[in-house]
Amino acid sequence: MSTITTKDGTTIYYKDWGKGPVVTFSHGWPLNADMWDAQMMFLAERGYRVVAHDRRGHGRSGPPWDGNHMDGHADDLAALIEALDLTGITMVGHSTGGGEVARRASDKSRSPQHRN
Repeated sequence: MSTITTKDGTTIYYKDWGKGPVVTFSHGWPLNADMWDAQMMFLAERGYRVVAHDRRGHGRSGPPWDGNHMDGHADDLAALIEALDLTGITMVGHSTGGGEVARRASDKSRSPQHRN
């Protein structure tokens, strides 16, 4: 099982399939990364690297007491991007995952390549 550990000690499960340009997928509440399997398989078979994670408190990720808000979710996505050294990313989000992606994309301080 593929996981990272965030700075607050939460275990985040993820799937990482294929090679090529990177597409990340963020699921909606109360789902998990499995909701993206068909889209991930389609893109991975066509030359993309696809990554989806179970948001904290969902699926196979840890259920921490803190961090269950958009900033926390965006920080977890940033930690995953940094841990996997992902660049040139296209981010896809559904429902709450869309909010996570928007928060992550709007805050350049969360981006490893934009830190001072």
